[in-house]
Amino acid sequence: MVPEVAIYFEYELFRGNRTFKYNSAHFDAFQSPNYPTLAEAGVEIIYNTNYIAKLSVHKTLDNDIIVLNLFPGISKKITESILNASGVKAVVLHSFGAGNAPTDDWFITLLKQAIQKGIIIYNVTQCPEGHVIQGKYETSSTLQKIGVISGDDITLEAAITKLMFLLGQKLPIAKIKTQLAQNLRGEITLLK
Repeated sequence: MVPEVAIYFEYELFRGNRTFKYNSAHFDAFQSPNYPTLAEAGVEIIYNTNYIAKLSVHKTLDNDIIVLNLFPGISKKITESILNASGVKAVVLHSFGAGNAPTDDWFITLLKQAIQKGIIIYNVTQCPEGHVIQGKYETSSTLQKIGVISGDDITLEAAITKLMFLLGQKLPIAKIKTQLAQNLRGEITLLK
């Protein structure tokens, strides 16, 4: 009935690429705030068939990805070391709120230099619910202008996996950027 990767826990079946571990000590351990459950078990199993997709297995992955987890006061030295790490092909920018990041000249310059070197920057919110909406606030409009790709409501885990998959396909960077902004396997809900 559900030919896709899923997580079954506490009577609920969640889409794997829309779910994250929320709690390590209680039975409400997993959440999927931006996507409904695929099924709920009780006396009967109730399937949400409108939300179920078919599994497609891919084994060629490239894990030359790094996460730049933003925090107040992040330093130039740390940011520079992450963006210039040897072999990095893509960076998940784990940003604030609706995709906001520091607006310091040094920060924007480092991101711009990375993009010019062919490194893909994928903007994913740290918030468990909601979307990246680049350009909604001044602190994210520059990101959009320099070529940072919005991850909409993709989870951090799904963003990493999506990048690993796309990089593994040996596609041109422009094609990867296009596909990052698209819903490939139910991993994002596009605002457009």
